[in-house]
Amino acid sequence: MRAFAAGLWSYRSLLIIILTPLLMLPLPLIIKTQVAQCAFTLVLMAVFWMTEALPLSITALIPALVFPLFGIMKSSVVATLYFKDFHLLLLGVICLATSIEKWGLHRRIALKLVILVGVNPGMLMLGLMTSCGFLSMWLSNTSTAAMVMPIVEALMQQVMSAEGQVSSQQEKASSGICNPALQLEDDTEKQYDKTMDMKSSEPVINEVVLAVPEEDHASEALPSSPLNSKYRTNRDHMMCKSLSLCIAYSASIGGLTTLPGTSSNLIFAEYIYQFYPGCKSINFGNWFIFSLPICIIVLLSAWIWLHWLFLGSDFRSSLCSRGRRSEREKAAAKVIKDQYEALGPMSQQEIITLVIFLLMAVLWFVRDPGFMPGWASLFPDYPSYATDATVALLLGILFFIIPARRPTADHYEALITWKEFQACMPWEICLLVGGGFALAEGTKVSGLSSWVAELMSPLGNLPVLGIITIACIIVTSITEVASNPATITIFLPILSPLAEAIKVNPLYMLIPATLSVSFSFLLPISNPPNAIVFAYGHLSIMDMVKAGLGLNVIGVLTVLLAISTWGMPIFNLNTYPDWASNHGLTNTTGI
Repeated sequence: MRAFAAGLWSYRSLLIIILTPLLMLPLPLIIKTQVAQCAFTLVLMAVFWMTEALPLSITALIPALVFPLFGIMKSSVVATLYFKDFHLLLLGVICLATSIEKWGLHRRIALKLVILVGVNPGMLMLGLMTSCGFLSMWLSNTSTAAMVMPIVEALMQQVMSAEGQVSSQQEKASSGICNPALQLEDDTEKQYDKTMDMKSSEPVINEVVLAVPEEDHASEALPSSPLNSKYRTNRDHMMCKSLSLCIAYSASIGGLTTLPGTSSNLIFAEYIYQFYPGCKSINFGNWFIFSLPICIIVLLSAWIWLHWLFLGSDFRSSLCSRGRRSEREKAAAKVIKDQYEALGPMSQQEIITLVIFLLMAVLWFVRDPGFMPGWASLFPDYPSYATDATVALLLGILFFIIPARRPTADHYEALITWKEFQACMPWEICLLVGGGFALAEGTKVSGLSSWVAELMSPLGNLPVLGIITIACIIVTSITEVASNPATITIFLPILSPLAEAIKVNPLYMLIPATLSVSFSFLLPISNPPNAIVFAYGHLSIMDMVKAGLGLNVIGVLTVLLAISTWGMPIFNLNTYPDWASNHGLTNTTGI
């Protein structure tokens, strides 16, 4: 019986692919309405996305196949929904990320920030969270964790090795007996350091392919911890746990701050542009002003929470550690300083990449900040024609034009090449997002979204904040076992008509739900940053559940606080806008 169950489990994906449409088939065959047919498609895609029985991008193609056959939309109309302004923005952002990774600017930023805050375990954790959070504002959460974690792993090895050497010296001084095991492990550490140095000196893109999906749950090929889960003291083990988790969590938290920071934010922004073209509140400046305090509060709360869980409640020793450093802290500081100095002065390529990076952020922020006229007002005859994608494309193309080195008669090398860009470009997420837009449009055209809104209209009797809280809890729970973009893609077309039905500004419900999608901290499978740090072997499942549960609560409460206070004037949430009443169903071509 056990062998039969094991064999059946090995075919689970095939069984899900076959049985799900068969069990749902009576819905479109018996009811025979477009609402039922679209509901069949929605449920089918939701099951496939949550179980990942099919690749996420392949599941995203189902509307292109099914909607024309059901008569919901023409194939030519569905096709236009698979490439939007979002995809152009993504192209430009990936050009920037490719150059940052290729020339090692991310490593310089991370090491410098850690040097500034110090190497006491508590302050080291805060410094790593700050640097990782800052990087994830502009890069994908997955690539940020993959960039920083090898540095952290080498740092942890050096800190523990330094303490072992100090202990060994003290033992020799007191008893004259040496410990060959320490020498053997020290040799292992040196060999590992040499390998890490060789890897860091190669001017190539990281092994882990850049992907906006924080959301692809596929396993990454990662180096295993050279400690093999053996630690000299419990304090060492707790330090490794805290530093590992701080990388995973800060990579997800930092992405909340900017619209390009996570694919969930981009999907939300494109959904608003697509279905509420009259809404002018969602832009880089407004989102940054609203989300930065959330990021800071959640990041600091996460630091306090992880410090209390794994390093103890003695925060004074962490915050006042500059004056007195232990031998292990001095050793770690020397390692980081040596790694930073080994980078040498900033190269020409790093300087150009940094200038374009800063220019892109500034142009995004001042395009249409809301509280003042932006550069978009220079084109009054073409309002809303230029978007953040315009800036991203303009500066992204520069990476293919600006020479990396002085050109010669027979050689011209740009900052990045097409092959390098292709290696970093998350084509899967492009199809996934396109499928989400097609599904959302299908729910509107078929009338499914209106039907669901009427079904949920009794929720209108609850306080609005209560409805938002319920939505955030549901979204946060589901995103622990489903990919972030799939989760937000499913819920946007459900929450939006619900908000319209109870006459609440749609942004009031959609913004908290979008941010809550990123609070997937409980399990290694919840998002790729979790999987990356878990693969190094310092954590158990219960470590992640214990730490992630508290952080989920902190995140949801912070979002509810933000949307109820400073979010109100930024997005004008206390009124029901005209653009929500008049958007209609006319935008079915995506033009």
